[in-house]
Amino acid sequence: MAHSKVWHNYDKNFRPRQKGWLSITLGSHWIEPNRTESVEDVINCQLSMSSVLGWFANPIHGVGDYPEIMKMSPVVPEFSEAEKEEVRGTADFFAFSFGPNNFRPSNTVVKMGQNVSLNLRQVLNWIKLEYDNPRILISENGWFTDSYIKTEDTTAVYMMKNFLNQVLQAIKFDEIRVVGYTAWALLDGFEWQDAYTTRRGLFYVDFTSEQKERKPKSSAHYYKQIIQDNGFPLKESTPDMKGQFPCDFSWGVTESVLKPEFTVSSPQFTDPHLYVWNVTGNRMLYRVEGVRLKTRPSQCTDYVSIKKRVEMLAKMKVTHYQFALDWTSILPAGNLSKVNRQVLRYYRCVVSEGLKLGISPMVTLYHPTHSHLGLPVPLLSSGGWLNANTATAFRDYAGLCFRELGDLVKLWITINEPNRLSDMYNRTSNDTYRAAHNLMIAHAQVWHLYDRQYRPVQHGAVSLSLHSDWAEPANPYVDSHWKAAERFLQFEIAWFADPLFKTGDYPLAMKEYIASKNQRGLSSSVLPRFTVKESRLVKGTIDFYALNHFTTRFVIHKQLNTNRSVADRDVQFLQDITRLSSPSRLAVTPWGVRKLLGWIRRNYREKDIYITANGIDDLALEDDQIRKYYLEKYVQEALKAYLIDKVKIKGYYAFKLTEEKSKPRFGFFTSDFKAKSSVEFYSKLISSSGFPSEEMSPACGRPAATTECAICSFLTQKKPLIFFGCCFISTLAVLLSITILHHRKRRKFQKARNLQNIPLKKGHSRVFS
Repeated sequence: MAHSKVWHNYDKNFRPRQKGWLSITLGSHWIEPNRTESVEDVINCQLSMSSVLGWFANPIHGVGDYPEIMKMSPVVPEFSEAEKEEVRGTADFFAFSFGPNNFRPSNTVVKMGQNVSLNLRQVLNWIKLEYDNPRILISENGWFTDSYIKTEDTTAVYMMKNFLNQVLQAIKFDEIRVVGYTAWALLDGFEWQDAYTTRRGLFYVDFTSEQKERKPKSSAHYYKQIIQDNGFPLKESTPDMKGQFPCDFSWGVTESVLKPEFTVSSPQFTDPHLYVWNVTGNRMLYRVEGVRLKTRPSQCTDYVSIKKRVEMLAKMKVTHYQFALDWTSILPAGNLSKVNRQVLRYYRCVVSEGLKLGISPMVTLYHPTHSHLGLPVPLLSSGGWLNANTATAFRDYAGLCFRELGDLVKLWITINEPNRLSDMYNRTSNDTYRAAHNLMIAHAQVWHLYDRQYRPVQHGAVSLSLHSDWAEPANPYVDSHWKAAERFLQFEIAWFADPLFKTGDYPLAMKEYIASKNQRGLSSSVLPRFTVKESRLVKGTIDFYALNHFTTRFVIHKQLNTNRSVADRDVQFLQDITRLSSPSRLAVTPWGVRKLLGWIRRNYREKDIYITANGIDDLALEDDQIRKYYLEKYVQEALKAYLIDKVKIKGYYAFKLTEEKSKPRFGFFTSDFKAKSSVEFYSKLISSSGFPSEEMSPACGRPAATTECAICSFLTQKKPLIFFGCCFISTLAVLLSITILHHRKRRKFQKARNLQNIPLKKGHSRVFS
């Protein structure tokens, strides 16, 4: 009632001259039902919001009375009709407070089926629905940090970004009338029941000093930038450009390990038995005993899996196809004593059938995953990559593959993402570094083998692919975060790239940082030392840079003290929930790939670069819009790197061809080979060689991308049925021709017989032709 009296006083005596607005600030939490399908949980959440926010909002912004749920309590006073009339509508806008003090619910909340949420957008929608979309001023909003935090309040920055982003979404998408936002608070101060144990100011205050010095925190700098930009403009990337990649650019798609599948499309050439069908009317085949038919060996075109794969590649219009061999299937014993020739023939069929359509292979020799190390059992039992002899076994295996497939394959990847594989040897950091060292030696031995024996004849190129995500400081206003971002790149990429591309030794920054942690007793890690012979062996054993890039990591400096190699970096990731992300929380940050390509160019000179894997998971089974957006924007940034930054990009391989049912949906095709809409999108991108302007002619003499012919597509898919139909019609035509011919002969013969029965005149003789 006090508020209403003040409002009426201002409205009558001051508003005519001062032209101002007056309201009352109401604070609230936001809760969501634990089970959205439970009507009881939903009702409980609604009752909770009505009791907390509706307690004051209902009388002032609503009907002039308390919510019905509150009036059921005997301790709640009643409004008289005069009081209802006086209090109703006594606010010119809805002043709303939303912050950490509103998120300390009682222990009964979970029991009542409610979850406390930080979703500011949802509570704004609730206000809109309950109170007829009033003008809303967010009069208090912010977060807190612990008292020991000074100016590096990164958590507060990201909470502010999240809240402001939700407000912007509420304005743009929900048409909520938010008229202002006020951050809480300007200075650190005495925080009620928390006293000085928490800080909520944009400016740090040193309470221990006599002058109480004040310094702007990161959140103050960030809020200033938000105000200047009036929101979140897309300033991280330059505008899209028109342009094309060169004619010899490799447009590819990547697959993981390609498991051999020996099922043939028709057994008629390989099965020596004769069958009859539907003898008993049950539509089953029955073998005829004692009959043996002539057979032939299966051909490449007989394999169902190869036919399916080639059809998918043709539909995508790619020029290159990257897949990995299965080491364990080719050499189950881990050495050359037992070679599975059938598996090698299968892989040769995959390559040769692709080449018939103009699709060149890029073959990976070894592709381990986090769930499967991919080593033959004998090598795994003898220590895997902790055993230096595994490198020798890998060289022998690679030599076999070069002999059997090298005449067809011109691009080889020895090992896929060795900088991630070593994480599997994570019992101690020294195990990780030892495994990585042996992997590097193994790659170098294979490179020299190819360079010495096979390159003069086969004229191919050999590299290894590195997982190469970009890193950005989570808080750009903090120097330690910038250093952490560069340190991440040194430990993640330069760890392998420096020895192979540049120096024959590990990065100096990596060695110095680990040594510094050792001196302070924070690490017991020891990087292996390259001998002079090993250094000469590994240096320069890269023909091109192959990078697998998926996202950008936002990193902070965090001192870690464990026996794992990841702790040696002192880097921690921060998830920015305001960014577009995939279901597996991969941030879609296209500008990161351009920054990465520039970093590689600066550090490793003018090397040819292939983006050998780039993609994102998308749960859509048909219209995968996230993947199409991702493809367009990442290829666009790669084009800028090529045309503007002069990075020597030779190819782009999208990840990946097909998906597995149990894995995040990275595939262009479903597990049952159905194409998603991104297939057509990518094929058009390939046909255009990028993003040509209307004035540009079709790239490299290729016709411009056109809509796929529906009849052609039908004929391609139904080739076996059409072939059978043609054979059937031809057979009918032959039988019909024979029948007609036979019928004509019978008529002629019958006519001749009838002539014999006709009596002749005297003196005439019977003549037959």
